[in-house]
Amino acid sequence: MHIVGTERHEATPIDRQLRGRSGRQGDPGSSRFYLCLEDDLMRLFGSERIAKIMERMGLKEGEVIQHPMITRSVERAQRKVEENNFGIRKRLLEYDNVMNQQREVIYARRRHALLGEHLRDDIFDMLRDAIDKLVQSYYRGDVEGLKMKYVRVTSPI
Repeated sequence: MHIVGTERHEATPIDRQLRGRSGRQGDPGSSRFYLCLEDDLMRLFGSERIAKIMERMGLKEGEVIQHPMITRSVERAQRKVEENNFGIRKRLLEYDNVMNQQREVIYARRRHALLGEHLRDDIFDMLRDAIDKLVQSYYRGDVEGLKMKYVRVTSPI
């Protein structure tokens, strides 16, 4: 079996998987990939540099280029994309963990409110947090500002 690839994928394992399809269970196989400098992968990483090198070498459009430098450039581009995708997945997982922690807190408070458990403790915790924030934001020697804020917050509407 012979595999013909019309472009290289962003991820190296997918290219390897396609190459592996050509020879299964001991049968002989081969693969050939054809690239264009206008492919997404090449356009994102280094096609201009490669085009300049090709001009200096005197290569014409449509000629077959089999050079280790081109192969390394494609592999480098794939590696950059894979690293970027890994970073994106890592940040997404971190955000998901933060959201999950917040969700657990909200659901616990909701459950307590619905069942009437720890309601008093939850309310006092919220009040304590609000007072701490007020003191931290106003008490930098501004006692009068703190008193005024206290009067505004605690006075009936």
